[in-house]
Amino acid sequence: MDFDLIVIGEGAAGLGAARAAAGRGARTLLVSEGEIGGECTFTGCVPSKTLIEAAEHGVPFEAAMRDVRAAVARVAAAEDAPALRREGIEVARGAAMFISPREIRVEGRRMRGGRYVIATGTRPALPQLPGLVDVPYLTNENVFDLAEAPGLLAVLGGGAVGCELAQAFARFGTRVTIVEARDWLLPAEDPEAGDVIQKVFAAEGVSVRTGATVERVEPCGAGVRMVVSGNAGGADSERLLVAAGRSPVTERLGLHAAGVRTDEAGFVVTDAHMATTAPGIYAAGDRCPFTHAAHAMGRIAARNALRGRGSRAARFDAAAIPRVTFTDPEVAHVGLTHPEAVDAPDAERVRLAYLPMSELDRAIAAGRTEGFVKLIAARRRLLGTVGGGRLLGATVVAHRAGEMIHEPALAIATRMFIGRLAQTTHAYPTWSVAIQQAAAQFFMSVNGRSAHPASPIYGGGFQ
Repeated sequence: MDFDLIVIGEGAAGLGAARAAAGRGARTLLVSEGEIGGECTFTGCVPSKTLIEAAEHGVPFEAAMRDVRAAVARVAAAEDAPALRREGIEVARGAAMFISPREIRVEGRRMRGGRYVIATGTRPALPQLPGLVDVPYLTNENVFDLAEAPGLLAVLGGGAVGCELAQAFARFGTRVTIVEARDWLLPAEDPEAGDVIQKVFAAEGVSVRTGATVERVEPCGAGVRMVVSGNAGGADSERLLVAAGRSPVTERLGLHAAGVRTDEAGFVVTDAHMATTAPGIYAAGDRCPFTHAAHAMGRIAARNALRGRGSRAARFDAAAIPRVTFTDPEVAHVGLTHPEAVDAPDAERVRLAYLPMSELDRAIAAGRTEGFVKLIAARRRLLGTVGGGRLLGATVVAHRAGEMIHEPALAIATRMFIGRLAQTTHAYPTWSVAIQQAAAQFFMSVNGRSAHPASPIYGGGFQ
């Protein structure tokens, strides 16, 4: 069986690549070992956001899980094999393994591809923690199989997944404890964002232990105990949720036979064009671990794999890719964080605008004044601060931060003058007015504030 492009992987990156290739008229094969749609549809974005919505609206847990199953089924129906075949994409079910740079084996069948896109995604990472394999634990892959909410839940990891599910279960009546090794929740984000979420969690009864290292896990009656170092003591629970990051799914692909190199963690090594170390083989989904980013990388990989001789290769730029943690309030970010800007070589040229939600009329009207907007700007080459300079990053913590982050993302992607954000008339009273008001600080005093040089002090208040 010969194809112009063979895509290995059925998640967001794989679907993006396959649909992009089919749209260009290429003979396209998608090799799917799992359910088409991948983690996002079945164990990630779709079920988790459905559960979060149900928890926010007070839906009983049993009914919430019915909503989860219904949402997954509805989304999956648009991504199954018959649907893809109608789009011109052939589907082969089974595990793929390279046997040469242009040939793979799938369940005993040999298939040849002119080009390839590897998009096998990731799985939950399991820390090398003594006793973990001896106790029943949950990950995002099986937590949505629960028939009832546990009375006590311990969460290992205070990142996005851990925080989202911790808050959701707490709203179903579960007593939740989060243990995070770093000094603040959401360690990939601005520390002030983690501080806001920790205060909200405290008000909602979620116990948080930051800067705490788990030494081992052991059975405790019918439940589980995490033994924590220092003075933090133990964390006893009925169930343990492990939310400690992601690991690649590449070990069974036979990449050595194709000449594809991986890094020490097992992720496929690619350049900005999604090209691997083997000519004609591309990879997508690993450089930026978000569904929307994976889909974009998949499309870029397919486009570059099939481009004509002499045509320009597309690049993937992670700087303009937004991310959102769907806690309540939400935490959204794009570009550089405040600490990253402070550590930059030209930090003295970086300026910061800060608007607390307590000064936004819509937040006041909604009674949701926790959070803030931070915009980080720098001088433009040659033009300096004309037009406010250019936007380097933005962090938004607000009830609707996920909807608010896209204006800053557009500003970074198009390298627009920050002044455009301040000049554009926004509907009143909306949450997005906060972006306009923060951007205006680069030009004038707003509520007595104007943009100042970025500071290494991350605590609350305007720097």
